[in-house]
Amino acid sequence: MPGADAGPAAMLLTGAAVLALLITFAGLWPLLRVGAAADRMMGMQLLGSGVIAALLLLDAAHAVPGVLDVALALALLAPFASVAFVLSGRRRPPG
Repeated sequence: MPGADAGPAAMLLTGAAVLALLITFAGLWPLLRVGAAADRMMGMQLLGSGVIAALLLLDAAHAVPGVLDVALALALLAPFASVAFVLSGRRRPPG
C-alpha cells in the first residue's frame, strides 16, 4: 500500500522535507517584509523551489501517486511566473 512505509529511510526523508520547508520559510520571511516587487517575486520563486524540493522528498519517502506529477508541474510553471513578472514591468511604446 502506498504511503504505508514508515521505515527509517521514509522518516528521514520526511524530516528532510519538513526541514527544507522550514529553511525556505525562514529565508522567505525577510524578503516579504522588506520590500520591492522584485524582492517579493524572488521570494515567491524561493518558496516554489522549497515546495518542489519538499514534494520530491515526500514522493521518495512515501510513493504517494500524483505527488511527483504535482512537483514536476510546479517546476515547469515556475519560470512562466518570472517571465510574466518581467514582461509586466516593461513599458509599451506609444502608438
